[in-house]
Amino acid sequence: MMNPVKEVCVESYQEAILAVAAGATRIELCENLSCGGTTPSYGTIKKTIEKLQVPVMVMIRPRGGDFCYTMDEFEIMREDIRMCNLLGASGVVFGLLNRDNRIDIERTSELIELADPMPVTFHKAIDDSHDLLHSVAQLKKIGISRILTSGGQTTAVQGAEMLRKMIEIAGDQLKIIVAGKVTLENFEEIKLLIPSDEYHGRRLVKF
Repeated sequence: MMNPVKEVCVESYQEAILAVAAGATRIELCENLSCGGTTPSYGTIKKTIEKLQVPVMVMIRPRGGDFCYTMDEFEIMREDIRMCNLLGASGVVFGLLNRDNRIDIERTSELIELADPMPVTFHKAIDDSHDLLHSVAQLKKIGISRILTSGGQTTAVQGAEMLRKMIEIAGDQLKIIVAGKVTLENFEEIKLLIPSDEYHGRRLVKF
């Protein structure tokens, strides 16, 4: 088996440089990680893509808080996705829910189409969704490339059983990125507990 992807979330250009030097094999570029991450600035995205030799996935999230967006916020997301495509981002990361905590399939599908040819990761909004396994099946059907999740729990270890079920439903069509307090220290243990091709964490490398 090939070495799994180590995706590290960062909130600045400088952190991205340091994370890659420390062994990150993919970057999730955000700002404001204290509220779960928001869209970074144009300049940060441009400079990071130009400088790094690893894939850069850009967070598309106009604000912290819930994942139910107004029409204005949705239009902001659309414009940011267009910008990322023009700048040559390796992919974008977003998640949209309806008020009943089900996946907003209509608007998610619209953003997937807009992002093409960039792959799309549906982020941890899925962990707030009504039925995780049904959500995976829905996202698989509409063409999501990856799902970032801790199996509905605070940590990947706590969500291990659900994560294994999600990986099974995902099959070969999409990747489940295992997240939730995945660190350099517990990485080998989590790999054994939850076999996946991709893992995500703030502390997956030391920088």
